[in-house]
Formats: sequence, C-alpha cells, structure tokens
Amino acid sequence: MDILPLVVGIVVIVVGILVSIALHEVGHMVPAKKFGVRVSEYMVGFGPTLWSRRKGETEYGLKAIPLGGYVRLVGMMPPAPAGRRPREGFFGQVIADARDASVSEIRPGEEHRAFYRLSTPKKLVVMLGGPVMNLVIAVVLLAVVFLAIGMPTATTTVAQVGDDTAAASAGVESGDEVVAFDGEPVEDWNQLVGMINDAAGEPVPMVVERDGAQVTLTVTPTPAERPQTDADGYPVLDEDGEPVLVDGALLGVTSSVERQALPVSSVPEAIWLQTSETAKAIVSLPVRVYDAAYEAFTDAPRSQDSVMSVVGVGRAAVDTAGAEDYSVLARVQLMLMLLASLNVALFMFNLIPLLPLDGGHVANALYEGGRRTVARVRGHALPGPADVARMMPVAYVVFVLLIGVGAVLMVADLVDPVRLF
Repeated sequence: MDILPLVVGIVVIVVGILVSIALHEVGHMVPAKKFGVRVSEYMVGFGPTLWSRRKGETEYGLKAIPLGGYVRLVGMMPPAPAGRRPREGFFGQVIADARDASVSEIRPGEEHRAFYRLSTPKKLVVMLGGPVMNLVIAVVLLAVVFLAIGMPTATTTVAQVGDDTAAASAGVESGDEVVAFDGEPVEDWNQLVGMINDAAGEPVPMVVERDGAQVTLTVTPTPAERPQTDADGYPVLDEDGEPVLVDGALLGVTSSVERQALPVSSVPEAIWLQTSETAKAIVSLPVRVYDAAYEAFTDAPRSQDSVMSVVGVGRAAVDTAGAEDYSVLARVQLMLMLLASLNVALFMFNLIPLLPLDGGHVANALYEGGRRTVARVRGHALPGPADVARMMPVAYVVFVLLIGVGAVLMVADLVDPVRLF
C-alpha cells in the first residue's frame, strides 16, 4: 500500500479538525469583541502551550492536545449577589472559586466590558456564534462536494451488455443512450430501472440514441428478484442488514457512471438529514456508547453507524486515504464529507443545554432574559444577571462524564474501529 495517501489523509483530517475548532472559537470571539467584551485568550487545543503571541489585549496560541479549544471571555460570571451567604462544602467552594476567578479578570474601570453585563440577545449571539460557525463550515464543505466536485451518478448511457441477456437479444450495444421506454421519455437511470421492473416478461419498445441517430428496439425484460431501492437509488436493507428483494426484471445492462453536479437543494437536504440523525444519536448517546463498548469487547461486529471519538474519525480518514479502489478525487470527496459530518456533530453537540457546553450558556441567557421579560410585564425592577456560578457543580459533573465517554469511545476505536470499507 502506498504510504503517501495515508500521510496526506491524516494531515488533511488533522488540519480539517484544527480549522473547524479554530473557526468555532472565532465564532465566539468576533461578536464578543464587537460587543466590547475583553477577550484575554484565544487558544486552539488544550494542555501545554506550543506557541502563542499577544496581539492587542488577546493572546493567540496553539496547545499540544488538538481535542478542542477555547476563548477566555472576561467576566463570564457575575459577583455574588449582595447579602447571599456562601454555600458550605466542596461544591460551595467550587462556586466561590469560580466567582472569584471571573471577577479577578476584570480590570479596574472595565466593569462594563464584562460578559455578564451583555444583554440577552448579545449573549445569545456570542454563545451561538461557535456552533453556527460549524454549521456554516458543513454547508460550505457539502456545497463543494455536491456542486463543485459532483457525485458519481448512474446515467442512461449503457456501459456494458451482458451475454445471453434480454438486452443482447434485442440488439442493445455499449454506448447506447436510452431516451424512451415503452413510449415514455427516460430522464434518469432510477426511472428506467422502475420501468424495466414494471415490464417483466413483456415485449416493449425501447428507443436508444446511437451514433447521433435514434434506434427503436424491442426488449423483453427477464422476470427476476432484485434489490428494492429507495428514492435515491440505494438498496433498502432489512433488520439484518441484508438487501430486501422484490419481484422485478432484468434487462442485462449496466449504466455508465459520471460525476454530475447535484441541485442546490441537495445541500440543505443533506444538512437536515445529518442534523436530524445527529440529534437522534445525542438523545440515545448512553445506549450508543454502551453498544460501541459492547461491540468492541465482544465478538459482535462494530456497526458502521456507531458513534466515534476523534480517534475513530482519524481511523476513518486513514481508511478513506488508503481505499485503493477509489480515485484521488473520490478520496478527497469522502474526506470532505467526513469533515462536514464532524462539523454537524460539533454544531449539535454544543447545543446541549448543559454547562460547560455552549448550550448551557445559551440556556442561562434565555433564563435570564425570561426573568427580565416577566419583570417588565409586571412592572417590577429588572433582576440582575443570572448567577451562573451556581451551575458550576453541574458543569464539573458534565465535564467528568464527557471525559469518561470520550475515553470509552477512544478505547473502542482503537480495539475495534468502525470500518468504512
């Protein structure tokens, strides 16, 4: 196996992940700065700092572990409300430390630049900026794949004619373009397959274009069971993953395949499909993580739709780069689609309404805005900023759970990775 495609594949996926993370954080940083919040750090990665440079009031850097990133927005948490007694115990200390750390970042005279002083709409823009950036990246990548590169599409031009088949008996030749079948114009291959299935055992006229002229042939499709296909031409599988067979017919030809640009509408359709499937995966995440671990440590095969860690994504990229039966363009296309799926996953996952995820801050901003709206309607004084620090124990628990889930999936991806080919 040529090592160069593997190296290129790994580089492409690592760079793609880093760029996705970097742009996610840009989505937070730019609106925050626009609204006057001081951004003290912009970092891609976690752990030891490999490189950093200060520009203006922000330190930009790259850290050793490329599993995420962050921007430090000054004053994320307000000080403790006046008169509130601090909670006792471990979590009480966690809350107090979080408040102190947040308040200590605010420079004298810059209290107005603290994040917690932003209005609810501005907080929402800042916190949604990161996930929305991932969604935009996914849209751009799929637009390149579908509209610029194009997808392999079966055409109505005959590539090969099988020996001793209905097509061979009727005089069909390689290179013929089917333009009509049983008096109906043929627009695409899937339509033609359906017409052939409906004409099992019946002699019907078929018009082909050959050397610039139209030729009418009489074909009698041979009755046979064949895989059922969906609207996109993909085989329908049963619960065991086997193709569903239905009564149909065979003509004995294969179609030529060409890359064709898909309609613009295919991009939002693909985004919606990936978004909805990711949402289902998030809702069933505990079960899917258990399934991944069970499949990895038993004889059960790892399913292709299993959830993966960043290690699994890397292994998938290596599989894609080393797919010898695929052209270089096809490999690039698969990698772009893999990165698009990853960005959709980042978009959806970050919207989970729990700290420390972006969705947790979004939920807090909505709660704060709701309280203020109710106060305005009732004619009461507006309440202060929501006390985010009180949610820090939840953030710690969620963080530990995320580390645990990530560790389980990484081990599963190392022991029994998802095989794309």
